[in-house]
Amino acid sequence: MKDSSVRLDETRAPSAHPAGRAVRIPVGPVSLDGDLVPPSEGGALVVFAHGSGSSRHSPRNRFVAGRLQEAGFGTLLFDLLTRGEEIEDEFDGHLRFDISLLAWRLHLATLWAADPAHGRPPGIGYFGASTGAAAALVAAARLGGSAVGAVVCRGGRPDLAGAALGAVVSPTLLIVGGNDADVLKLNREAFGQLACRKKMSIVKGATHLFEEPGALDEAASAATAWFRLHLGPH
Repeated sequence: MKDSSVRLDETRAPSAHPAGRAVRIPVGPVSLDGDLVPPSEGGALVVFAHGSGSSRHSPRNRFVAGRLQEAGFGTLLFDLLTRGEEIEDEFDGHLRFDISLLAWRLHLATLWAADPAHGRPPGIGYFGASTGAAAALVAAARLGGSAVGAVVCRGGRPDLAGAALGAVVSPTLLIVGGNDADVLKLNREAFGQLACRKKMSIVKGATHLFEEPGALDEAASAATAWFRLHLGPH
């Protein structure tokens, strides 16, 4: 299900950050579109990995990004697929579940973000949603804790990270809706395989898209607190 297909039901949605800019991120043979808001001085950068069938325009991820920006974090939201791949994926959905491909692109985007030419933040965290959570965990396992200081998964599918779960050393927070029964079960199983510092936050009454009043706000607050604890201030 697409994040962008459901209207946000929050009373206070953060406005777009005036310092943001469009970027093109080279990942192997292709380039991906992104929106970068640099962190405040000494602040960390949170890189978003969107969910299946979604994009950098996901209203839920942009809501969370706005909350993080208000807290002084920078944010990078980017498309994990090219426009041509998105069109292709609409027919059979095979690319959105290609965790290896998505994780590799997130890996390369992280190296791009850490380049001094782009400001080189003192810390980088991941925020993954749906299948993007698995990509975030796989990329974090590959890059290690010195490169990825913290991971937050919202309504994620960490189970799709497979054997990489046991190799994650970055502090990881799993945020799940209390009424999202199937995903909650999968998160609990994945939580048991994580050997890093970890926490599970269950948002009472929330379903998969956190569309209930106040649910996404609670998730954003939990994510901000986790990144503050493990990424900043620097």
